[in-house]
Amino acid sequence: SCLQLGLERFHGVCILGFNSAEWFIADIGAILAGGLAVGIYTTNSPEACHYVAENCSANVLVVENHKQLQKILEIQHRLPHLKAIIQYREELKEKRPNLYSWSEFMDLGKDIPDTQLHAIIQSQKPNQCCTLIYTSGTTGQPKGVMLSHDNLTWTALAAGRFIALTDAKEKQELVVSYLPLSHVAAQMADIWLAMTFGVQVFFAQPDALKGTLVDTLREVRPTAFLGVPRVWEKMEEKMKSVGAKSSTLRRKVASWAKGVGLQTNLKRMNGYSEVPVNFRLARHLVYKKVRKAIGLDRCTRCYSGAAPITRETLEFFLSLNIPVYELYGMSESSGPHTVSLPHAFKLSSCGKEVTGCRTLIHKPDGDGIGEVCFSGRHIFMGYLNMEDKTKEAIDEEGWLHSGDLGKHDKDGFLYITGRIKELIITAGGENVPPVPIEDAVKEAVPIISNAMLVGDKAKFLAMLLTLKVTEKGTG
Repeated sequence: SCLQLGLERFHGVCILGFNSAEWFIADIGAILAGGLAVGIYTTNSPEACHYVAENCSANVLVVENHKQLQKILEIQHRLPHLKAIIQYREELKEKRPNLYSWSEFMDLGKDIPDTQLHAIIQSQKPNQCCTLIYTSGTTGQPKGVMLSHDNLTWTALAAGRFIALTDAKEKQELVVSYLPLSHVAAQMADIWLAMTFGVQVFFAQPDALKGTLVDTLREVRPTAFLGVPRVWEKMEEKMKSVGAKSSTLRRKVASWAKGVGLQTNLKRMNGYSEVPVNFRLARHLVYKKVRKAIGLDRCTRCYSGAAPITRETLEFFLSLNIPVYELYGMSESSGPHTVSLPHAFKLSSCGKEVTGCRTLIHKPDGDGIGEVCFSGRHIFMGYLNMEDKTKEAIDEEGWLHSGDLGKHDKDGFLYITGRIKELIITAGGENVPPVPIEDAVKEAVPIISNAMLVGDKAKFLAMLLTLKVTEKGTG
């Protein structure tokens, strides 16, 4: 269908909508037809959509509904390469030239012979770009991260084997797709890992992050689950709120069980395999019921990624016998670089390198802290039309510089300690890493949701604080 619309080699097919089967089909279809699959965040303004579509010379734009279509209609006159727009949900409210419904789009492909498509597929090379992930940089416009066929397929296989995902021939894994597919984490987990291992994917509702996610989890009961820190925090807040309303006896039992759970799991983390009797009792009385209530009773792997998660949240879930394993990576590393595992897990660590990936701590200080650099087949090709930025990111020896500060412990676990660009240099010349201070304040004052330390070039430091609030209706 993309070929019939005139999709040219290495031109973008932009997808603007919430996670759905159509999103997957448009993404894979664009790649097989020789184009570039490009996700756009549903929250993007028309101008932000224009930047991405123009930057990747988009031939085709796939939108979810009338609301997203309006953004594109506002900017289409400034997209010289655009040949067609497809809307995959809702009825088209008006007929326009080169605007198609999903069924019309699907019918277009019937006239293209299979031999033509196969010839394009055969001509593609592993080291050619097939996907663009646009990263929101701290400064300037987003950068188009070019990922090759090999980047995606190698990373999916390596990461899946590393975390011991089960192939569908033995036992099918189940996941819920809800994180934005324009982000590398969701794309790797929901599309590439799922295809590689035959994972069954269920799509959450568009308002998943506003409160309906747990309903979907209870319905699907996934075997693996990836959440960003805010998702885990919201679950924690909701569970604490429900717990506070229960009877005194229930609260006492829960408190006892959490104490047992945390101590047992911390011992497990340090190599003790013995399971005490009171832990088994707590599992029967509390842990199993909690897991069932949030839809994670079949889940053997819970992950957190995309941002740092607090130790408080990790300990909360660990106390309920739900270990949340951290993973770490970037768009530029096709997603995961290090992953925590059930048998290789330390609180606040990002785990160890996926097999085949290498880490270098560049210019470490006296504490062993330096810039975290990556190497391996998962490292991206470069930034689209930004050769200077690519040279800044990848050095002459092929190491990708993350911009993150980190260190290894004696067992080879990686810890991220901050960002190079985040360092505050006071008027007195003192270097202050803000993250540990911000985390300490949030831990000391639980009502604070976010803390931001400022004071670069100033005589003193100040902090901007936001408080936790509960929205009516969404929790």
